[in-house]
Amino acid sequence: MELSRLCEMQGISGREELVRMAIFRECAEVLGEENVKIDRVGNVIAHKACAKADAPRVMVAAHMDEVGLMVINAADDGLLQVRNIGGIDPRVLVSKRVKVGYDVPARDGKPAQEALSGVIGAMAIHLQSAADRKNVLPIENLYVDIGAKDKDEALAKAPEGTPVTFDTPSSPIGDGCLLCKAGDDRVGCYNLLRLLHAEVTCDTWFAFTCQEEVGSRGAYGAAFRIQPDVALILEGTTANDAGDPDETQKVCRLGKGVAVSFMDKASMAQPELFAEMMKLAEGSGIAHQVKMAVAGGNALGIGFPTSRRHSLAQGAGCGPKVCVLSVPCRYIHSPSTVLCLEDVEAQYLLAKAYLTR
Repeated sequence: MELSRLCEMQGISGREELVRMAIFRECAEVLGEENVKIDRVGNVIAHKACAKADAPRVMVAAHMDEVGLMVINAADDGLLQVRNIGGIDPRVLVSKRVKVGYDVPARDGKPAQEALSGVIGAMAIHLQSAADRKNVLPIENLYVDIGAKDKDEALAKAPEGTPVTFDTPSSPIGDGCLLCKAGDDRVGCYNLLRLLHAEVTCDTWFAFTCQEEVGSRGAYGAAFRIQPDVALILEGTTANDAGDPDETQKVCRLGKGVAVSFMDKASMAQPELFAEMMKLAEGSGIAHQVKMAVAGGNALGIGFPTSRRHSLAQGAGCGPKVCVLSVPCRYIHSPSTVLCLEDVEAQYLLAKAYLTR
């Protein structure tokens, strides 16, 4: 499956069904349907056994969901009221095109469904006061316009609970980069699907998890179900390398390879595993860098406030070793993420080198 196609799929937290079914079908095609399960919360878990009797149990995980919005009501004039699903900066929302509802192809005798086109609106700048223009409008003061004439029409077309996703087609940008939505973490899912074909030397479990952006709720069940010795998390992470930030504020850099984390707000890498990954990347000639700032979380970190965050994987059962391998992303959690395809390849190569060494 192409990365651009995965990124264009709609799947906010808790509504990952389109992504989930596409991933399930591809896993079943490679490993056989008997080796792929969808658990109750909506994770896709695929298993690839190893011939070695004493092979370590390794889980490789990436999350399927993306940030977005959800309809909660409509005003009398037909404008939809929405709430944030995941961490979105309200400053990136105004005037962005969105899809309200999901594009669902026809299947099993059911007709195709087409998402509604919409735009995120706010009070016109001509009507704002000087004080208004100095403040960021909270999501509570924004709305989605689908052209409905009144509240009844709006809610008939987009009832409460309808998912809203950014309408961003994937496209090449610059020299070897991709402009897309949902790079966090469809890039990890893309590489996880590629790893299905690897000749692994460990008992390998591939976990495509749900609801990461609202607290890693799916990963909690996946980690306890698999009980791994080692957990590798394939993520997209903020880069913060554009413009002129202070050097200490740069998290990682596009085009410099996969970012290996020693620590983030959700987990701490097991020191020996972190050192092993760095040595493996160096010895294999794989472009890599250290994630320099303790920023962001990962697919296996529970979403408590920072002071209480901890890694679900590290707290699951026997307490596995954990390491996070990330692709740097500019403008993460926005309608337009930019990532470097060489970094995507580096993430895949390092994960593959570990699973097959």
